[in-house]
Amino acid sequence: MILLDTNLLTRMTRSQEAQAVTARAAIQTLLGRRELLALVPQNLYEFWVVATRPPGAPPAGSNGLGMTPAQAGHWLRFFQRRFTLLPDREELSRLWQSLVESYGVTGFRAHDVRLVAAMQSYGIARLLTFNIAHFRSLPVTILDPASP
Repeated sequence: MILLDTNLLTRMTRSQEAQAVTARAAIQTLLGRRELLALVPQNLYEFWVVATRPPGAPPAGSNGLGMTPAQAGHWLRFFQRRFTLLPDREELSRLWQSLVESYGVTGFRAHDVRLVAAMQSYGIARLLTFNIAHFRSLPVTILDPASP
């Protein structure tokens, strides 16, 4: 089983982006290998935030996709049909707190650590992400979409 990072989902929706082709090809390759590709609720929340935020909106460097709620909802339904949505488990908060404290995580990186905690709750070791540096120091096997 492989967890998909939210940045992969956002790239998939932007056909004009160079990384869209890479994201879609990685997904197809992994599905062709019969890999189970998973999401957790946090992926959906994060996608909604980015998808419905206007382009150029703060925080700096975090431009939104400018989708309407209807467009973002369409994509959420697509993702839930295409990938396995795993519900949050009871131990998620405990695992997250242990990780942020153990690794001295601060600021926005705590969101990434929550994905790792969700992975741990399901025994998932692999994460497909464009943000390799965000996860490098964490206990996870990182898959690069350029060579899944």
